Amino acid sequence: MKKIINDPKNLLHELLEGFVFTHHDLVDRLDGTNVIHRKYRNEGKVALVSGGGSGHEPAHAGFVGKGMLAAAVLGEVFTSPTPDQIVEAIKTADQGAGVLLIVKNYSGDIMNFDMAKDLAELEGITVDHVVVGDDISIEDTGSVGKRGVAGTVLVHKILGAAAENGMNLTDLKNLGEKLVSNIATIGVSLSPATVPEVGKPGFTLAEDELEYGVGIHGEAGYRREKIKPSYEIAEELVTQLKNHFNWAQGERFGIFVNGLGATPPMEQYIFMNDVQKLLAQDEIQVVYTKVGSYMTAIDMAGVSLTLIKMEDDEWTKLLNEPVDTPTTF
Repeated sequence: MKKIINDPKNLLHELLEGFVFTHHDLVDRLDGTNVIHRKYRNEGKVALVSGGGSGHEPAHAGFVGKGMLAAAVLGEVFTSPTPDQIVEAIKTADQGAGVLLIVKNYSGDIMNFDMAKDLAELEGITVDHVVVGDDISIEDTGSVGKRGVAGTVLVHKILGAAAENGMNLTDLKNLGEKLVSNIATIGVSLSPATVPEVGKPGFTLAEDELEYGVGIHGEAGYRREKIKPSYEIAEELVTQLKNHFNWAQGERFGIFVNGLGATPPMEQYIFMNDVQKLLAQDEIQVVYTKVGSYMTAIDMAGVSLTLIKMEDDEWTKLLNEPVDTPTTF
């Protein structure tokens, strides 16, 4: 294992300290916690709180700031944050109009965020939540259902803009649930991630292999095969998404190509070019595009492809609203 780190046991603390030092004009760390909160205050508006295990940078702390999250709470690498930490994030984020939790669909996250919601409500804070499950590689066959992956960032962005524009908590939750039903993601891995405290890859792929549907924590995918050109990989992922949406000619979609940690922008843009060619064949209208590494899996090589069906023109406007966050999305 080759990594630029010190003691793996101190990884999260040192990550957060370096993050806050770098972006001190926008964010701060709540003393004694793993909570990053924004310095910008939007009194009287709903605050969004999200989080999860570290190792997915820039998610989630990178999206804390004006126009997106009020706070993010981080756990250890690929480990859910604890309820007490989430409660502190809720308390520091609340500006008097309630807090909306955006939770990725993993059993640990669901349990801990739900517990924190109950505890915060006992302290008089109005809290609701939206659960994101956009990974269609497993559909709803697991005990929890579809995993929350890169599509979560689109939810952060749209709901963040809506909250900044003054939308109330009930309407934000309803919008979030509608968004989740119109967002789908599927990924492909060329090499696994190495968790620093483990010191070895979470699974093994031969030099000439790829795996479709691998999760952002290294969960197994649905098929492994020999490496293919970008266009053929795109055909597989687009076909899966087409089957999921059952789209018709002329429908409007946004495309989000997300790098998983070790895939350079060159390859991401080549892949985006292949995706847009395939959508053009079906006469799909593309009204939004985004390329970059925003929901990673440490050093995993590969990409995920997220499509959002634009049922409302307002969603496109909200996706393009400016933000003031450490990572611009």
